[in-house]
Amino acid sequence: MYALAAELIISAKTTNPEGYRYGKYRLWGNLTKSRYFSVTGQPDVSAVIRALSIKPKGDVTGRAFQGYAAVRRISQGDHQILRAYSQHIPVEPRARILPEERLEAPIFSGDGDAVSRLIQDEPSGLAQERKSYLFEQARAKRSRALVQELQRLYDNACQICGWAPMRHYGVRLCEAHHVHWLSRGGKDDLPNLVLMCPNHHRAIHQCDAQYDWESSSFAFPTKYEPIQLSKHDLHP
Repeated sequence: MYALAAELIISAKTTNPEGYRYGKYRLWGNLTKSRYFSVTGQPDVSAVIRALSIKPKGDVTGRAFQGYAAVRRISQGDHQILRAYSQHIPVEPRARILPEERLEAPIFSGDGDAVSRLIQDEPSGLAQERKSYLFEQARAKRSRALVQELQRLYDNACQICGWAPMRHYGVRLCEAHHVHWLSRGGKDDLPNLVLMCPNHHRAIHQCDAQYDWESSSFAFPTKYEPIQLSKHDLHP
């Protein structure tokens, strides 16, 4: 028996760092549009799969979609068949995701109480292991010296757009952004940090814009924005 586990809506395609063990490319799911379905008590989806325009090679559905064959391009008609089939399948409650643009800031500032309130207020269905990890991240001390080093390196200017509020207004407004977000396991070290203006920082979090290693750019839904100022090496 086979069940329909998820509908993954892609928001971006980026390149991984050179030599990354799982391949060159990475697909990022849209956190608000993608769905994960409860497979408990779900009917067998084999008949639906066989009704699609892509045909399994062989008689065994599971074996025919293993390895590289597991990723197939489907037609718009196939998409509509799967959407119609999934309309009444219950969504898996444990797969809900916290609004990470709101989660990252209190983790960075070490505000464990804010992380706790967010977890309690959002019906996310988080596993206990994930909750424990987020609390540990919030309690971890972040290095202010790293932010100061970035500000010194770039004269307090945004690495993406070059805006330099210190030169114009005499105040430090640019912020440190973790390329691999702290809430997703990123490290608080210089090779994982980029200095950027508040506008770009907020846009990256609101759009869930991920870093493309080949072009040294952040992948926004409508365009890629490259890093213009680079005086330190980034790596995972």
